[in-house]
Amino acid sequence: MGTNRSSSDEESWARIRAELDGVLDVVRAQDAADIARLRKLAVLGREALSMSRRNGLLGRETDMQLRAVAAEFAAIARCGDRRVQNEIGRALEIVDGNSLVLTAWEHGRLTTRHVDDIVKLGRNIPEENHDEWQEAAIAVAERDVPARVHGALESLAQHFTARTFAERHKAAVADRGVYLRDLGDGMSELTLRGATTLLVAIDDRLNQMAVSTIDAAREAAADARAAGEEHEPDTRTRQQVRADVLCDLGLTGGPAVDPTHGVDGKTSLGAIRARVQLVVTADTLSGNNDRAAELVGVGLIDADTARTLAGDATLWDRVYLDATTKTVTRVDQYRPPAALRRMLQARDRHCRWPGCHLPAIRCELDHTIDHASAGRRANRTCAACVSGIIR
Repeated sequence: MGTNRSSSDEESWARIRAELDGVLDVVRAQDAADIARLRKLAVLGREALSMSRRNGLLGRETDMQLRAVAAEFAAIARCGDRRVQNEIGRALEIVDGNSLVLTAWEHGRLTTRHVDDIVKLGRNIPEENHDEWQEAAIAVAERDVPARVHGALESLAQHFTARTFAERHKAAVADRGVYLRDLGDGMSELTLRGATTLLVAIDDRLNQMAVSTIDAAREAAADARAAGEEHEPDTRTRQQVRADVLCDLGLTGGPAVDPTHGVDGKTSLGAIRARVQLVVTADTLSGNNDRAAELVGVGLIDADTARTLAGDATLWDRVYLDATTKTVTRVDQYRPPAALRRMLQARDRHCRWPGCHLPAIRCELDHTIDHASAGRRANRTCAACVSGIIR
């Protein structure tokens, strides 16, 4: 059935179409301005580095030369010199090291986000393969918006890089840190850079704590109303509660493995544990290869981290694939029964690994012979000893 439009609606749509016809010109003009700025910054950066080399400057002195040039540009552009210095580094990397990507951007095949993703993923690719990488990455990136092709670009990069994902992750972990930036108005931004698995787990735990806090506030308000008492409602948003919870943990938590477990036991919020969903092959778990595992909804993680997480899991979904089509044919679960756990705690009393006396109640359930290899006899083994066996 068709939809009847009034003459005023038709006029509105005509004006909308007229405006949309000019959107592409606006986008192209913005890209042209960004690219012109990029090229200008690259020239300034090259000149600053050239002066440093002529004068024999090294290390921190070279950084100061770049900062001096950045300060001059910043004064004209009315922005921070540190920001300009970062832009100069980006400009040099794109203009001098990724010319094919820059050309594709100039021709409207890519957006600035596409460009940054390709450049970042290409940093670990050998020089002899870099042009081939750029061509392949451009062909993938121009198919869709950046968020939808990022995973495909990550997978593509693994085929070109000389280092494995595990090796690159190990190097990247060294760059972890916490950074503070002033936002004005008495506010600041604290940025935590670290391993994906840890940060996703922190985010999940904050969500759970925020929900528990909000629910508790609602119950308290309902109880007060039922008793005829005055009660000030908690009007905070979930993000505000998440921020307050994180501040509480940062200011009151201790640097221990589990700071919520003290003489008084676990608190209601401290008992909440983060949840992540991990997809990993049996070969990676067994150590036959170091292929990256997938942290569902986030991206890839290194094999060692995947094996560590797998060692602490209490419930598994076993996925069976068709050998030819690789489609899922069956899914089931494996969890040791509670009776078996209690029997092993009573029988073993402590970790069965030679020389380890960790109490059985604090140990993991494991097999003397791998369950996948028809092992039937189970033992209590502590996490450290399990890790030793796996390695």
